[in-house]
Formats: sequence, C-alpha cells, structure tokens
Amino acid sequence: MDYVFVNLLPVMAGAAIVPLYPVIVLLLLQSEGGLRKAAAFISGGIVTRLVQGVLFGLVFGAAMDATSESGQSLIASTLLLVIGVLLLVTAVKTWRKEVDSDAPSPKWMSNISGLTALRAMGMGVLFITIDAKQWVFTLSAISIITEAEPGKLTGIGVYLFYILVALIPMLLPVLACVVAPRQAAKPLQAAQIWLERNNRVVVISVSLVFGIWFAYKAMIGLLG
Repeated sequence: MDYVFVNLLPVMAGAAIVPLYPVIVLLLLQSEGGLRKAAAFISGGIVTRLVQGVLFGLVFGAAMDATSESGQSLIASTLLLVIGVLLLVTAVKTWRKEVDSDAPSPKWMSNISGLTALRAMGMGVLFITIDAKQWVFTLSAISIITEAEPGKLTGIGVYLFYILVALIPMLLPVLACVVAPRQAAKPLQAAQIWLERNNRVVVISVSLVFGIWFAYKAMIGLLG
C-alpha cells in the first residue's frame, strides 16, 4: 500500500494545486450566505469525482482483469504521459499569453457573488466535468489504485483519500470561516487577491514542474 500512496502523491498534489478553485471558494465565502455557497460548490465537485470513481473504477477494473501486468503498466503510464503533455501545453500557453493587469475580471467571476447555493453546486459539477486536466488526474488515480489491486473496500478508501487531498486548498478557507469567521475575513480576502494577481505565475510553475515529472514517470514506465 505504501507504493500506491507514493505513486498517488504527485497526482493528488497536481489535482490540488490549481489556483482557480480556491479563488472561486474565496469569492463565494465573501458573498452573502457564502459559507453555504462555498460548501455547495465543493459538494458539486465531490459528487462529480464520486461518479467518475464509480463509472471508471468499474471500467478500469474490467480492463485490468483482461490485461497482463505489462498491459496494466502501459495504461497507467499512458495516462501519466497525457497529464504531462497537458500540463506542459498549459505552461507554454499561459507563458505566451499576455496579461493586462488593468483588465476587468471575467464576467462569470464577477457574477459569482450573486449565485444561489444550488447554482454554486451546479458550477462545482460543471467545472470538474469540463476540466480536462482534472479528468486525467482522476483517471490516473483510479488506474494507479486499480493496478495495485488493494481490495474493494481498501480501494474505495484510497480513492476517497485522493478526493480529500485534492480538496484541501478549498476546504481550508471554509474551515477557517467555520472556526473563526470574523478573524478569517481579512486573511481570506488577502489570499484571494494574491491568488488572482499571481495566478499566471502559479499556473506556469505548477504546470511546468508537474508536467516534467509526469512525463518523466510515464517514459520510465513505457520504456521500462
């Protein structure tokens, strides 16, 4: 099992370190009824990942049963290669894109404060559903878990742990609001401003580092 967690660690970190989702949670928390809206947004993402886990867990389980050990390694390595390529492409595209610091926020971001809790949940479902990188992160996690054959209950527990780690950057500000709502207001607003201002640098850095790592791991698997 230790081997599974070692392989899952970079996948979990890659899924978690995406500036967009914490920014959305921070914006929601600063709106009226923000705690409820932020919880709904996070819940939407959880529901989507659980559905992905059920559907593709069955698919990967059947695929692993039908293939040899080398075939299983090929599936996992291919998914890691796809992640690496997607992240490297993201790094290059973000680096080449000129940013106007005086440009207004995207319209959807400006309208976040007016969302109801139900629409915030729908946004959580939508964003995870259309995010190609999150799809590949989740599929890679399922592939790694399935390849290790930990048993049904253990596999479910490991996948739930993957979801929990992926949500940590969103859960922390929500937890801060629950424990100390007044004291957390200014630090959360400062965190939101910092993430928005440094979003480009964070995306480039994270995408480059993890892109190289996943591509390296994939090539070892494919060539080994």
